[in-house]
Amino acid sequence: MKRCFIILYLSTYCIFAFAQQDPQLTQFYSCPLYLSPSLTGATQQHRISSTYRNQWPGIPDLAGAFVTYTFAYDHFFANFNSGVGVLLLRDVAGSGDFSTTNAGILYSYDIKITDLFRVRPGVHFNYTQRGINFSKLLWGDQLSPTGITPTIMVPSERSKPDVDFSTSVLGYTDRHWLGVSVDHLLRPNYSLYGDVTRLPMKISVYGGTQIIKKGRLLKPIDETLSVAFLYKTQDEIHQLDLGLYWYRNPLVFGFWYRGLPFIQQERRGDAICFLAGYKIEQFSIGYSYDFTVSKLLTTTGGSHEIALIYEFETKRKKKKRHMVPCPEF
Repeated sequence: MKRCFIILYLSTYCIFAFAQQDPQLTQFYSCPLYLSPSLTGATQQHRISSTYRNQWPGIPDLAGAFVTYTFAYDHFFANFNSGVGVLLLRDVAGSGDFSTTNAGILYSYDIKITDLFRVRPGVHFNYTQRGINFSKLLWGDQLSPTGITPTIMVPSERSKPDVDFSTSVLGYTDRHWLGVSVDHLLRPNYSLYGDVTRLPMKISVYGGTQIIKKGRLLKPIDETLSVAFLYKTQDEIHQLDLGLYWYRNPLVFGFWYRGLPFIQQERRGDAICFLAGYKIEQFSIGYSYDFTVSKLLTTTGGSHEIALIYEFETKRKKKKRHMVPCPEF
């Protein structure tokens, strides 16, 4: 019986805590459109990317893990200095299949300020739907001295559609980049009980620099060493990611720390993240593992994430553009 109450607590905490914040990716540069609309079209060619994330698989079955899928396509139209893309996201949390499904279109515009500095504003129009399978949840009337019994009543409303809008701006040179994104400007309703509960806006600040950059003129870069950060705030939740990337053709390795160690109430999400990737011609694959170091859940099983990226070859040679120097993953 005690185990039932523990699992019930975990399930309730996880579902309602994560309902108020967006899914997160460790390899957020592998899905740049999800990170920022300004990164739409930040490629020399057509690009498709896909990400799979399994977060906290060690949580008991009744509470469930958190699984996220993304698929994106984007392209840069050089004649219009514009990037256009589409982004699909599916996130399922907990045993009750609390799900978020997003389908959006994105646009960015590349502006030359000087020969060395450029700015990219971007926008994201998004259709979102949240749903839950109430029949898979554990309710209070199901707990009895003899075990778990069927519930008397299950709410009828299971999904809620809405629309959303995001905007961003990015400034970059050939070695440095800094951007800001503001998501959920329309604050869609995520309540599934007939009332109105607005999703809080999310502000993301990201950037970095390439400390080492080796390559030959008009040839692919042979080696880079980059440091990067991502700060996110949504409602009362704050998170800072600090990372280091080393790329030596064709291998990529990364190390990240996620958390705010000087703010005790924000340490529940602390993690150390490791990344290994491989890039050959137009194809890239990356794997990352998050090792949870907080005391909230000591048996989470960490988080596994796989990212795939493919950039199509152009049919004709074009003048090489200034590219955002952010990492591949």
